[in-house]
Amino acid sequence: MASLGLGGLNVSARRKSVPSRNAAVERRNLITVCRFSVKTLIDRSCFETIDDTSPEFNNFAAILEQILSHRLKGQITWFGYESPRSFWDYIRVACRKVSHNCICSIENMENVGSSRAKGRAWIRVALMEKHLSEYISTALRDFKTTRRFYEDGAIVLGEEANMLAGMLLGLNAIDFSFCLKGEGLDGSYPAVIDYTPYLKFTQSSDSISSDEEELRTLGSSGSEGSTPENIGPPFITDENSWYNKCKRVEQKYRLALEQKGYLEELVRLRENQLSESVSQNKLLLQRIEDMDLAHKMEKEQLEYIIVELQDQLELVCLVYFLSSSAGRRANCQLDWHFLDLEKLNLQNCAKE
Repeated sequence: MASLGLGGLNVSARRKSVPSRNAAVERRNLITVCRFSVKTLIDRSCFETIDDTSPEFNNFAAILEQILSHRLKGQITWFGYESPRSFWDYIRVACRKVSHNCICSIENMENVGSSRAKGRAWIRVALMEKHLSEYISTALRDFKTTRRFYEDGAIVLGEEANMLAGMLLGLNAIDFSFCLKGEGLDGSYPAVIDYTPYLKFTQSSDSISSDEEELRTLGSSGSEGSTPENIGPPFITDENSWYNKCKRVEQKYRLALEQKGYLEELVRLRENQLSESVSQNKLLLQRIEDMDLAHKMEKEQLEYIIVELQDQLELVCLVYFLSSSAGRRANCQLDWHFLDLEKLNLQNCAKE
C-alpha cells in the first residue's frame, strides 16, 4: 500500500512538472530564436539595407510579437466574457514614460486601424528611431502594469525579460527603412515564425576528425585491391576540412564584428546617459542656486518687515504714553479747581 501511495505521489508530481517544463521550454525557445534572429539581422545589415522585404526582419518581427503576446491576459467585457488582447494595449500604457515617444503618433495613424496593426507599426517606428530597447526596458520596469496585463509564467515576467532588453540593444546599430503603409501592418492574420534558418546542422571539429579517420581506415583496408585512381577521398576530406576551418574562422570574425558593434552601441548609449545625467545635474545645481537666492531675498524682506514693525510699535507705545500722561495732568488740574471752590464755599459759610 505504501508503494502504491508513493507511486501515486510520483505520478501527480510528474503531472505537475510537465506543464511547468513545457512553459520553460517555450520561453527558452522564443528567447533563443530571438537571439538568433537579432544576429542574422546584424549580419544582413552589413551587406544590404533592412526593410519590409527582408525575410530576416519579418522573422524577427514575428518572434518579437509572439514574445510580447506570450501569456497575455484577455480583456473582460461587460458581459463577463474574455476577449483577446494585442500587445499594443500593454505597450501604449507601459511606454508612456519614454521621452519623445511615438505612442500618440501610432494612435493617430489613419491607415492603421486594428490594435495588432498598431503594434506592428510601433515595432517598425521604434527600430527606425533606434529606441526599441529603451521602450522594452521602460515597459519591463513598470512591473505593476506588466503584472496587470500578463499571466504568471509570461516571458516579460521572468528572468528572460532582462535578456530580451539586452539583446535588442544591438539593433540600434542598424539603419532600418520601413514603409508604414505596406502589407506588413495588416493585423488580420497572426505572426508565424520561420524556424528553418536556425535549424542548420554544423558539424563539430571532433566529429569531422573522426570522419576523416574512418575514411582513412576504409581507404587503407581497400588499398590492396584498388588502383591509384580510386584514392580520392583523402584529398576531398582535406579540402572539406579546410573549408570547415575557413567557415569557423568566418563565424568567429562575424561574432567578433557583432560584439564590436554591440559594445560600440553600448558605449554610445552609456555616453548619452552620462551626458543626460550631467545636464540634469547642472539643472539641479542651477535650481538649488536659484532657491538659495530666493531664500536670501525672502529672509532680507522679512528682516526689513520686522524692523519696520518694531519701529511702528515703539511709535504707538510713545503716543499712548504721551496721551495717558496728558490725561492724568488734566485730571489733576480739575481736582485742584474743585478744591479751591470748596474752600471759598467754606469761607463764605463761616462769615455768615
